[in-house]
Amino acid sequence: MFANKSRNRMSLALSAAILFVLACSISVEGPAQSASPAPTLDATKAALEFQGTQIAQQLTDVARGNPGASPTQPPPPAAPTDAPPTTVLPSSTPDLMARMKSAKILVYENTDERNIGLFIKQALDNLGLTYTHTGSYSGHFMEYLNSGTIYDLIIVGAEDKDKISGEFWDVINTRLTRDNAALIVEIWYLDREANGPISKVMGQCGIRYQKDYDLADSIYWWVPTHPIFNEPNTVLPLLHYSRFWASQAGDQIRIGGSGDAVLLAGRQVQSQSQEGLLAVCMEGRVVFQTFSSHDYNQADIVPLWENYIYNTLKARFAAMP
Repeated sequence: MFANKSRNRMSLALSAAILFVLACSISVEGPAQSASPAPTLDATKAALEFQGTQIAQQLTDVARGNPGASPTQPPPPAAPTDAPPTTVLPSSTPDLMARMKSAKILVYENTDERNIGLFIKQALDNLGLTYTHTGSYSGHFMEYLNSGTIYDLIIVGAEDKDKISGEFWDVINTRLTRDNAALIVEIWYLDREANGPISKVMGQCGIRYQKDYDLADSIYWWVPTHPIFNEPNTVLPLLHYSRFWASQAGDQIRIGGSGDAVLLAGRQVQSQSQEGLLAVCMEGRVVFQTFSSHDYNQADIVPLWENYIYNTLKARFAAMP
């Protein structure tokens, strides 16, 4: 019996000890589990609150009449480091037509005595340009060429059987090289002149005489997208003709020389480097037409001449400072 009582007392003591330990554990761990985490600082929020406080203070100062105070806008956000660079747009170019209207233009057009129409003069008038027109008076034309005037565009419309030859081309070549003048030539007699002074101009252009072109025929565009056929007018190939000249309608030319010439049109449907009838060169400042305008419809030719004038002047101004 005594042994049983001793065992009971020991069991009770052991149980009490266990309960005491559990109680201490609960009292120690409980507060640690329920404790709140330490507050953290939100840098963005703090900056905005500080910035807002500054603006509010400045607005208050302004309201109180402090002249030195002014509200400050918040600074823009910083650009991301991988943002593309800003594109700087070029400044607008001067109005081309305004420059054309003040251009100095000298014109020789020798169909005036035949009373068949001055197609070049009509084209200039349609564009609203001012010009000096000598008609078929080659002496007056030379006087103007030898004057001190710097011409932007020189036009030689030598369609009739009177010719601009010899020393005229020496002076014109000087105007091309010294003044960067633009030039439009309508000529039918290269077979007689190609080895003379005009060869200087043709060599710079990059063309040579190929063979004679006796009677007008259909003319096809070899580079139909070229501005000569599209600015400011869209001009269709000269497929329809009405022969005014019974012979010596023009000449055919080919690529040759040191220039940058491009043959734009000819009698063949397909483009080629020879037997052309229309060329552009010197970065667009010079046009050679080696067929006769009056062998084709006026309604087709005059818009084409407008395009010659417009594009050569455009190139002339592009070459100027």
